[in-house]
Amino acid sequence: MKRLNVAVVSRNYFNLPMWIARSAGLFTAEGLDVTIDHIESIEEVNARLRDGRAQLAYGVTEHVILDAESGGRTAIIGGNVNKLPFSLIAKAGIVGLEGLRGKKIGVSSLRAGSSSLIMKLLAARGLHWPDDYELVPCGPILARWDLLRSGEIDAGLQGAPLNRIAIEQGFVSLCEPRDEVPHFQFTSLDVHQDWAAANRDTLLPFLRAFLRAHERFYTERDEANAVAVAETGIETRHADMAWEEYTREAIFPRDGEASAAGVQALIETSALIRELPSRARTHAEDYIDRSWLAEARASL
Repeated sequence: MKRLNVAVVSRNYFNLPMWIARSAGLFTAEGLDVTIDHIESIEEVNARLRDGRAQLAYGVTEHVILDAESGGRTAIIGGNVNKLPFSLIAKAGIVGLEGLRGKKIGVSSLRAGSSSLIMKLLAARGLHWPDDYELVPCGPILARWDLLRSGEIDAGLQGAPLNRIAIEQGFVSLCEPRDEVPHFQFTSLDVHQDWAAANRDTLLPFLRAFLRAHERFYTERDEANAVAVAETGIETRHADMAWEEYTREAIFPRDGEASAAGVQALIETSALIRELPSRARTHAEDYIDRSWLAEARASL
């Protein structure tokens, strides 16, 4: 058995294809012993990929773009969260995005992830960071949910199904970002290009399991819900709500591919927010290496 470490962000629904592959024995069938490391810091996920502690990652896609612009060797080789599954959830009593003036908004990181999206959404309403609101870097969805409930932040993006759970508990949705940004590659399957080139016989079996897991997510609803419940502790009805949204909107790509439109939207959003004087690449496909999935698919 070949051993692999895959770094993922927290224990949230984003990781479901990876959990399905493990639960259904898809990795084992390919001769792989895959450890899925759940990490609370999005920067740590990226750091482990860069220094070799993880061979693959479900990482925040903006990190790949930022790293590439500073000479990094990570690449997007598959999709994960190809469209935004979030609602912008706030305390009861806050009305509209304009109501966030002077408020604390939780984000995964100031460097990447949800912060660029929040800045874009609020700038369209005349609110600009840092003068008009505070961004609180507090980690991924589960950490934001804890801080929202404790009152330490006033708002933050919450992904399905936590967005529905929050509304049931009396919080309010200020907007559905997907309505304004229909394509956005939030997270992706990333790899260090040097490791990939040296480990073709390990990467291709992994990607075959990856492809099968995405198809299985769409065709095995009860199984997907059961895995989500087991891994996250949510109720079955909430898991089913998330499955409905993810399949209807193709948030997870059925074919496993990254979204060119989604990466392009991310590049443009990032460029509005982050000053990168040395930016050399402006097109989505410059950051995506589709050759690995194509080879894996051909070998199925």
